[in-house]
Formats: sequence, structure tokens, C-alpha cells
Amino acid sequence: MKSERPIVLLTAVGWLAVAILLVAMGSLLGFLLVKGVPALNVSLFFGDTPVKEALFGGRPVWDGIWPACVGTLYLVCLTVALALFPGIGCGIYLAEYAGPRQKQWLGCAIDVLAGIPSIVMGLFGFTLILFLRYTFFPQANTGLLLAAVCLALLVLPSVVLTSREALTALPEELRLTCSALGFSRRERLRYVLLPAASRGILGGIVLAFGRAAEDTAVILLTGVVANAGLANGIFDKFQALPFTIYYTAAQYQTQEELQRGFGAALVLLLLAGSLLLGAYAIEKTYRLRWKKGVL
Repeated sequence: MKSERPIVLLTAVGWLAVAILLVAMGSLLGFLLVKGVPALNVSLFFGDTPVKEALFGGRPVWDGIWPACVGTLYLVCLTVALALFPGIGCGIYLAEYAGPRQKQWLGCAIDVLAGIPSIVMGLFGFTLILFLRYTFFPQANTGLLLAAVCLALLVLPSVVLTSREALTALPEELRLTCSALGFSRRERLRYVLLPAASRGILGGIVLAFGRAAEDTAVILLTGVVANAGLANGIFDKFQALPFTIYYTAAQYQTQEELQRGFGAALVLLLLAGSLLLGAYAIEKTYRLRWKKGVL
């Protein structure tokens, strides 16, 4: 009986922690829904601009969050495109090819990069532009590409670490079976290990999506502005939902403006949830195809 008391106590503490977490999340989501749902309408996105003209770029939208939504999508897609292949490739190298010395040094570098605060990464991007402007490229300026590069460096460690852990967590019997069947290292990696580790690798990609969509400190110093309209290229200034929410919360003058800020926060939450569900659907389809032997 005495030996069971610590287990019962730990179980009770665990359930209490889960309950506190659920209550906190429910309260936060409930508050956001109460404040944000009334603001979800066409004017929140497009203001007084006709929807058709706003969607096709016929007229700029200055009093809605449509440019911020598009800018956030541009930023997230460009960030993940820059971080995806180097991150997964580095994770594969650490898990399958690197020796003990390479694992030690690369792992240390990745850990240091993962510990860099986002504001420091933003300062790095801003300093890089100043360096380029006064040395090689006088026309260098902050913009969408610079923000995406800095965010890619920020989310790269999560992609690398989750890819490495997903591959190293696979049972060694799987590798031995592939060797017994005559698979080369490349075939083993392509047809067996990567599909089996796809769920863990996708977790890192989802984290990269979420971090790129919600970070404000980096983009604050690398090209985001309050009113820029739709970005015409990767070197232009841009708008993003996190900065729009931050700017509205700091500068609002009426309750209507504050309510639009809550609406923008709810839209950002829905966007992040949609990316998560989309990634889960892709991962599920990929695993089903792998189990059926289609890959």
C-alpha cells in the first residue's frame, strides 16, 4: 500500500496539471472567440474596397487585413521553402551519415542556433542590410526576402532536430532488414526510413510553419510595416498578421479598431490551425501510400 501512494499522488498531480492547462486554453480561446467572432465580416478583410477588385489587385486595401493575410502567407511559404531542404538534409546527415565528431560539432552548432532569441535574429538581419548598404549594395533595404531568410534561420533548428530524432528513433531492425534484402543506403533511406519517419519530420515542418506565422520580433526589424498593401516582389515591404495585431493593440483609438485587432488575432489562429490540419492530412496520405507500397 505504501509503495502505491507515490504513484497515486503523481497521477493526481498529472491530472491536475492537465485540468489547469485545459482550463487556461479554454478560457483564452473563449475570450478570443467572444471578442473576435463579432468582427469576422467582409469589412474586416477588405474594408470599403470591393472584394473582387481587392482580390485581383485592382484597388489597394488600406482599412482591412487582407494585405496582412496575403503577406503572412507569402512570408510563411518563403520561410519554409528556404528552411525545408537544408533542415531535412542536415537532419538526415546527422542521423545516417555523420561520424561521432561531426555529430558533436554540428549538434552543438544547431543547439546554439536554437537558443538565439528572435529579436537577436531580427537585429542580425537589420545589421546585415546596413553592412550591405555601406559596402557592396547601396540600394539594399529590408523586405520580404530578408524577413524570410532571418525566420528560416530561426526555424531551421526545429526542422533539423525533429528530422534527426525521427530517423534515430526508428528501430535498428528496420535497417538490418533493408540490408538483408539488398537495399543500398540510398534506397533504404528513400523507400523505408523517410516514409517511416515522415510523421516526426512533418512535426518539425509544422513547428516551422507556426513559428514563421506568429513571430513578430524578427519581421519588426526586417521589413514589415503597418500599411504597405500587397507586396509586388520579394524585395518589397509587406504586411503581416502578427505585426498588425501588435500595432492595433498598441495604437488603437476606438473600440472598433480594438475589435478588429481581436478579429485579426482569431484569423491568425485559424490560419495556423488550417496549416496544422493540412500538414496532418498530407502526412496521413503519405503514410497510407507507404503502407500500401505505392511509394
